[in-house]
Amino acid sequence: MEDLLQHFGNNIRRLRKEQGFSQEELAHKADLHRTYIGMIERAEKNITLLNIGKISKALDVEIKELF
Repeated sequence: MEDLLQHFGNNIRRLRKEQGFSQEELAHKADLHRTYIGMIERAEKNITLLNIGKISKALDVEIKELF
C-alpha cells in the first residue's frame, strides 16, 4: 500500500512542477491546505476520493492521470 501512496504522491509532485505551481498555489487552487499537499507528495497521507477530485481539477487532468 505504501508503494501506491508514494507513486501517487510522486505523480502529484511531477504534475504540479510541470505546471509551475508551488505547493501553496496548488493548495489554493484545490481549496486544500499547503501542508496537506506536502503530506500527500511525501506519502504521509491517505487521501480521500473527494480530495483526489479537487486536485485533478486544480491540475486540469483526469483523475486516472494521478495514478
